[in-house]
Amino acid sequence: MKWIVSVIAGLVFAFNAMAQSPTAAPQQKIDELLRLLQDPDVKAWLNSRKEAVPPAPGDTAAAGSNDLVKWETAARTRVHEVFSAIPAIPAEAVAAASRTRQQAISMGYAPVFVIFSGLVALGLLVEGLYRRRVGPRETLFGRLAPVGIFAGTTAIVFFAVEWPPLASVALLAYLSAFVAFRVVVALLSVAAIARPLRVRIKIIIGLICFAIATATIGEPLGMPPLAREALSYCFSVVGLLLVIETVWNTSSRARSWKAAVTAFLVALWLVWCLNMRGLFWIGVYALVLPSILNTVGRIAGTFTNDPASLRGILIVRGARATVIAAAVAWLALVWRLNPDTLGQRDPIVAALFYGALKSVLILVCADLLWQLTKGWIDRTLRGSAETASLPPADAARRARFRTLLPIFRNALAVVVAVMAALIVLAQLGVQIGPLIAGAGIFGVAIGFGSQTLVKDVISGVFYMLDDAFRVGEYIQAKDYKGTVEGFSLRSVRLRHHRGPVFTVPFGDLGAVQNMSRDWVIDKFRITVGFNTDIDKARKLTKKVGAELKEDAELGPLFIEPLKMKGVEEFADYGIVLSFAMTTVPGMQTYIRRKAYAKIRELFLANGITFAQPTVQVGGDEKDGGGAAAAAQAIRTQQASAATPTT
Repeated sequence: MKWIVSVIAGLVFAFNAMAQSPTAAPQQKIDELLRLLQDPDVKAWLNSRKEAVPPAPGDTAAAGSNDLVKWETAARTRVHEVFSAIPAIPAEAVAAASRTRQQAISMGYAPVFVIFSGLVALGLLVEGLYRRRVGPRETLFGRLAPVGIFAGTTAIVFFAVEWPPLASVALLAYLSAFVAFRVVVALLSVAAIARPLRVRIKIIIGLICFAIATATIGEPLGMPPLAREALSYCFSVVGLLLVIETVWNTSSRARSWKAAVTAFLVALWLVWCLNMRGLFWIGVYALVLPSILNTVGRIAGTFTNDPASLRGILIVRGARATVIAAAVAWLALVWRLNPDTLGQRDPIVAALFYGALKSVLILVCADLLWQLTKGWIDRTLRGSAETASLPPADAARRARFRTLLPIFRNALAVVVAVMAALIVLAQLGVQIGPLIAGAGIFGVAIGFGSQTLVKDVISGVFYMLDDAFRVGEYIQAKDYKGTVEGFSLRSVRLRHHRGPVFTVPFGDLGAVQNMSRDWVIDKFRITVGFNTDIDKARKLTKKVGAELKEDAELGPLFIEPLKMKGVEEFADYGIVLSFAMTTVPGMQTYIRRKAYAKIRELFLANGITFAQPTVQVGGDEKDGGGAAAAAQAIRTQQASAATPTT
């Protein structure tokens, strides 16, 4: 601490000496003071003392008020000076044109207007030759290619000749404006815009290009700054009137909407006049950016045959993202190039502004990522819908895709939204660490308060991990049964075979009986008479199984053919025969109906009767009457089987 005291004492002594002596201090003392001020320890101590002094109450508010007053005074003065310079615009423009013309003539060149006309005529001539050679093309490339030929021709001639300095600046500015105007016209020609609106947009774009070129060459040609700004104000008034005329004469909306848009345009013009360029461009984006994005999306969609494919999404969404990124970059550049605006003087406003720009880019990237992933999932789901002609392993894999991908898509949407929101909040200056911790605590509280919901979600996760069922499979769980149509995070949707839909929470499913997995063994029974030949019935059943297996429609549905297992039991009225077959899931009922029809037809044709209840009525000759009745029944069945059908 002693050396700090010594330094302070030296500084105090030096300041006192300088204050007491009206003459210049000796050079030796000045050098000593400067050496002490450059010492790192002294600098650190002075900085610590500066930070330790608290700001006086009201300093921040006073500074903000002073900034506002200064900005208001400067804006008022600037507007007054610019409007005072408007009468001098014609004289200054004539003087600048005269200087350019005299310089060109003095160096042996024609006037700038003549040179510009010659370059444009040469470019149009070469462009016309190109059009005659390749023919008319209505695509975007076909419309932009001639403009590129024109620009390349004029650029070659322009850079090949050593023009006078002032003429070179004027030619470059106006040729660039002309090429930019033609590019915009080519883009508008492929956009779905009505002709009256398209014509007015071309006029407005032409005015903007000419105004920018004129403002660019003003300083090199020697126009005073106030005259240049006044000229820009005049161009802006003309542009404002053209835009208002376009709104009123091309829109079919209500007059109230037109009046509101007109008021908004006038407010934007006033904001531009007050040099609040950042706020001006934000208003312009709010007015025209949605239409520009739709137009750019339609134009980009012409470069792909399938907008839902990966390439289509990259082209369409990428084009829109590029437009948004360019708009954000331009807004940041305008904000950077106008440091004297009111918002730039407030560090909080500047930080929020740049944070908002970064947030827009983050949201654009998140949207592009989500659209690419969603497009891939949707294409995979569409491709996995057809499984009839695939091997069982591939069909099972596609069914699992149809089950898991919708859940993955929903979960991914939540993850992307949450991550994008957290990053945006971080860019806006919000401390997300406490927010994440609070969200964790809140999540625990929600978990305790909604145990049933948590149970359903966790049960669903384990059902998916166990691959218990898939979309399209028929299941039964407790009192619920039906075909699985879809999932959410907490429930499964079952379509009953009679039509009703059950939405069952996963926690209520319990044990699941899957009736559509891999294969199905279908068993059924038929009761025949006691006098049936069992071996003959088995052979006939084998014949039926072979016919069903050879059928073009039913054959692929069999895994094992129809067989008779044997005698199941002796019933009251006949012998019960057991049958079985193995088929693909879901088709066993259809195949069983076909088998019933063929078995009945073949059994009756070969004298095998089906048991049926009988009642015996009579006296002493009961046995003879029963036998006669049975014989008559057999003859009747054989006769009906032998009778041909028409």
